[in-house]
Amino acid sequence: MSETVNLKQRADEYRENTRDLKKRIIVCAGTGCIAGGALKVIARFEELIKEKGLNVALTIDKHEDGYQVSGSGCQGFCQMGPLVTIHPDKIMYCKVEPGDVEEIISESVLQDNVIDRLVYKAKPGNKAYPKKDDMPFFKNQNHMVLRKVGNIDPTDINEYIALGGYAQAEKALGMKPEEICSLMMDSGLRGRGGGGFPTGKKWDLTRLNESDQKYIICNGDEGDPGAFMDSAVMEGNPHSILEGMMIAAMAIGATEGYVYVRAEYPLAVKRIRAAVKAAEDAGILGEHMLGTDRPFTVTVMEGAGAFVCGEETALIASVEGNRGMPSPKPPYPALKGLFGKPTVINNVETLSTVPLIFEVGAEEYKKLGTAAASGTKTFALTGHVLHTGLIEVPLGTTLRTIVYDIAGGVTDESGALSPEGFKAVQIGGPSGGCLTREHLDMPLDYQNLTAIGAMVGSGGLVVMNQQTCMVEIARYFMEFTQNESCGKCVVCREGTKQMLDILTDITQGKATMEQLDLLEELAGVVKAVSLCGLGKSAPNPVLSTLKYFRDEYVEHIVNKRCPTGQCKALRPYRIDEAKCTGCGACLRKCPAGAISGEKKQPHMIDPAKCTKCGACIDACKFGAVLA
Repeated sequence: MSETVNLKQRADEYRENTRDLKKRIIVCAGTGCIAGGALKVIARFEELIKEKGLNVALTIDKHEDGYQVSGSGCQGFCQMGPLVTIHPDKIMYCKVEPGDVEEIISESVLQDNVIDRLVYKAKPGNKAYPKKDDMPFFKNQNHMVLRKVGNIDPTDINEYIALGGYAQAEKALGMKPEEICSLMMDSGLRGRGGGGFPTGKKWDLTRLNESDQKYIICNGDEGDPGAFMDSAVMEGNPHSILEGMMIAAMAIGATEGYVYVRAEYPLAVKRIRAAVKAAEDAGILGEHMLGTDRPFTVTVMEGAGAFVCGEETALIASVEGNRGMPSPKPPYPALKGLFGKPTVINNVETLSTVPLIFEVGAEEYKKLGTAAASGTKTFALTGHVLHTGLIEVPLGTTLRTIVYDIAGGVTDESGALSPEGFKAVQIGGPSGGCLTREHLDMPLDYQNLTAIGAMVGSGGLVVMNQQTCMVEIARYFMEFTQNESCGKCVVCREGTKQMLDILTDITQGKATMEQLDLLEELAGVVKAVSLCGLGKSAPNPVLSTLKYFRDEYVEHIVNKRCPTGQCKALRPYRIDEAKCTGCGACLRKCPAGAISGEKKQPHMIDPAKCTKCGACIDACKFGAVLA
């Protein structure tokens, strides 16, 4: 082992340099908190600590007896950002602004006092939770992949090494390729990108295919609306991904790797590139991986943001410089992938999990999750819940635990808790399906979700309350997948367009029951015949909402009414009595004779006669006609 790749020496130096730090101030510097002003908060901390004459370490490169200020990746509690955590006590402050920094330094950093107004409370006057680990949002999670994300400086390779980083890749150097694949198969890890294919089996199939060149690709093309699990890992712990790629490369005999990241993730691109350079400078990556004669180089490539490039063959085409379009399988990438060579493609979360399995062992890893789905899964939790953000729970966790124990419960349109407000959860993004009240206690894993027409997917969870129109939800996701269809196969290109047209007609009150039957038939055809995963899964939101909320479709079609009032075209027109002057302008313009009323008295609209043409809205100068 060469001196430049002496991991123990680097780890010892880091620990020595940080041994006497009194406090560490970690400011969330993930994309969400940066948008909320986190960089200004970091700058204010640095400025005030220096003004007070305190010894502040902004980068750890020498012995420091003072205070360290650093940014991190996403700390998870996105709704409460910018977040500031004071170590070693893990005091977390929420919604911190630059004007709060002086008080945090003087009271919390220097005197160990807790600033009550900045700690988390569900509502004003409720119980305060100063410590991060005590908060219900975090207490009910089980962090493995996210263990370092939000707690380390993602730009400091030495901190990653000091916490055991790259030691697992070093361990893999002493193992045979088949031993590595066997360990991964024993762990039960399945791909976290959506398909859920056993990771060890994928590696072993690629290992067995002889070739003069093999490749590893990290799929960071996370395209589901509202999903940010992979971007959070790339921003917060990029070295774990590289270490996972190195272990995969040793398993199959690859010498080159690609990290494919969508260009809409500029911070993830920046940090993963910085991590690659730092690993190369340290001799960990490159022509002499970890100081050996084994080469492994990594290239970071930006994708153009096509959702279909999340599919393996489309991603390969994009890396090769071609238009991102899928191709028929077989042959699978394990046999004929990038540039026609055997290729392993794993997503960010999968690769980041690999070093953890090597660290704890397959048997210990399998203690989390279920017999059929081991380990944990990250989810982007959004929608009508009290707390949104990035979470990680063991596979097999129930929806009830996530929605009520972690997310704090369902909210109404005003943001207040609504105990009976739960209606559904869309899981797996536009490729997934809806879970209803009857699924609240169902363990979430690959088999259970597939059995009811849904899927884990990449990990998006959108919680919906009773005011959500399920027909509009289906239309929204169909619009997304229709726009993202590459157009290569007719059944997806035209089928999704026809399905979108029918859904649009339903939300506008123009559809017939015959069209509803056609919609269901089209969904079955598109699912069965489409070329790639995008087309095959595109009908899932439609089929699941038809299964569980058919009555809403019928109400839209037969009674021309949206039960939730969310479909604008189906909202009944009405006149606000407080604003109506009785001028008669709307009455004179109504072509259907639906408006009545005496002069200078509030008028009324008969919904049975109203055609919702909008003439009354245009005629009213007082804004009294509402739709």
